[in-house]
Amino acid sequence: MSPSFFEIIQLADGDYALRRTDDDAAPLVRISFSEEAREMMDNRDLNVAKAMIATGIEAAGTIAHDIDWDDDDNEMTESRPQYTLH
Repeated sequence: MSPSFFEIIQLADGDYALRRTDDDAAPLVRISFSEEAREMMDNRDLNVAKAMIATGIEAAGTIAHDIDWDDDDNEMTESRPQYTLH
């Protein structure tokens, strides 16, 4: 299997997206900021989008590491508390 390369692009509507460089399909991740949020970021929205994507990839790697992929019943045996993130 050949390695996949990804890119962060800005879409025509101003949203940011993560996609494979060799695939024109729908993006894997899409980040949309409100006008108010864009004003607060003072033209740093691309840097914030990059940080959000990097953090998401890191979190996905951590979660994937914690999953027992050999478990056939595909159910979580442990109940985890739910959190509201702000």
